[in-house]
Amino acid sequence: MIYNKDMQKIKRKSLLYKSGVEYADYGLNHAEGCSHGCTYPCYAMMMKKRCGIINTYKEWRTPKIVSNALELLEKEIPKYKDDIKYVFLCFATDPFMYQQKEIGDLSLKIIKRLNQDELKSICISKGVYPKELAKKDVYGYKNEYGSTIVSISESFRKKHEPFAAPIKERIKALKYLHDLYFGRLGQSVDPIKQERIILSEAEQEAIEELKKEKLKEEVKKNDK
Repeated sequence: MIYNKDMQKIKRKSLLYKSGVEYADYGLNHAEGCSHGCTYPCYAMMMKKRCGIINTYKEWRTPKIVSNALELLEKEIPKYKDDIKYVFLCFATDPFMYQQKEIGDLSLKIIKRLNQDELKSICISKGVYPKELAKKDVYGYKNEYGSTIVSISESFRKKHEPFAAPIKERIKALKYLHDLYFGRLGQSVDPIKQERIILSEAEQEAIEELKKEKLKEEVKKNDK
């Protein structure tokens, strides 16, 4: 199933920005929200909620795509090119969001455009990397791709990352790139989840909304 087929569009005034994070240089976010619906504290969701950009877990899980992302990139690359070491995708969304083809396709176009000016991309995702990224004649061989894998337990994934890609699919995609790709691949383990910590307000809200959605699905099944 592909979620949110008729994805909402938004426009932004700028795309590239200088990151203040120690392991990143420049960053960009070409979507708002994330359909993975992680129930542990999500930095991006909490920040967007604090700023009033989103109000609920359900709203966060309904991503919107930045329709003028490529147009902004064309204007901003010449402006920042000499200062950019690499571009991080993404801090506030997922560039290869699971089963969100429109976002993944835009990510490929962005990486390709950055590479045309010899700007390296670094990606982190809980989705599945497309095989196209192994085409070195299109995407080069300097980019870096990583997968966030907090646990190899699929039951953990279903509980805490309910709509992200299954763990085996993430690993399989990385292995494919490893076998055909000369670039750097990696794994991110964050956040570290402890089962006995006190749930945050954001977690409680996410879990309650998820329970309601599952209950509605069960009711629909029983009505059929």
